[in-house]
Amino acid sequence: MKDQDFTASFSVDQTPEEAFDAINNVRGWWSEEIEGTTDKLGDEFTYHYKDVHRCRIKITEFVPGRKVVWRVLDNYFDFTEDKSEWKDTAIRFEIARKGNKTEVRFAHFGLVPEYECFDVCSNAWGSYIDGSLRSLITTGTGKPNPKE
Repeated sequence: MKDQDFTASFSVDQTPEEAFDAINNVRGWWSEEIEGTTDKLGDEFTYHYKDVHRCRIKITEFVPGRKVVWRVLDNYFDFTEDKSEWKDTAIRFEIARKGNKTEVRFAHFGLVPEYECFDVCSNAWGSYIDGSLRSLITTGTGKPNPKE
């Protein structure tokens, strides 16, 4: 069986530009603990959640209203045997107008069922993407991890 990367998608009434702006407001939907800038090509930022997870990410593609791609430069989990499971994976957000809706497609390339963190990470991504990011796009308020 071929590896299956984690994906999620949803549609909203807002414009592709509004969705793009929300995606790049990473503190507004993923975590208020983000350090660094998150809104232009080449930016690097760090994410951390308590002592459980931290990673360093670089924006490698940035096409306004259409696409953002992140590369995980470094990663640490305290709950897996391989502490660096996400290292060198790619996270992609694609945005497209479909009729009168905007579709947001998310993929974490390299986050596959063989990974020890797959269940925990795919559940978390599902909540952040379909819950918090969708809410940020549609209401202006996401549900990010709060500052500690």
